[in-house]
Amino acid sequence: MAQQMETQIESAVWEKLQDVKDPEIPAVSMVEMGMIHAVDEQDGVVTVQVLPTFVGCPALDIMRNEIIRQLQTVEGVQEVRVTFVYDPAWTSERISEAGREKLRQFGIAPPPVNHKPGDPWQVDCPFCGSPYTTLDNLFGPAACRSILYCKQCKNPFEALKPI
Repeated sequence: MAQQMETQIESAVWEKLQDVKDPEIPAVSMVEMGMIHAVDEQDGVVTVQVLPTFVGCPALDIMRNEIIRQLQTVEGVQEVRVTFVYDPAWTSERISEAGREKLRQFGIAPPPVNHKPGDPWQVDCPFCGSPYTTLDNLFGPAACRSILYCKQCKNPFEALKPI
């Protein structure tokens, strides 16, 4: 079975995509969030497949425009096409370790690893690391986040919902 080699332009595109931040969480890139599903380049035409974190995400146009803006600066890129795909669905398991750490540093608790739907949801406080946290409001400032409270350091904080 022949394996397709990544082109030099595709490598440069992946590197440049590290500069495209999640519009709702600017501390992490869309690559670190696991939102970039695939990159393909054919004769200078680059197609980027993006997995939105939620259906109906209001930031899709912002994401598309920023990807196009960033990738137009890559040598050899003549055209950029961005498509949003929902199969496979994005899951919180796609967030890289670097992305999880950047979320913590930004004050957002990353979702638990290997969470199974229906299981209790427990996250540690991103400020003090305490496991003594409670869910304050399931609905946070974005569909993908909730508001929690740390009983140890007494800080409210946001957490990404496990999906």
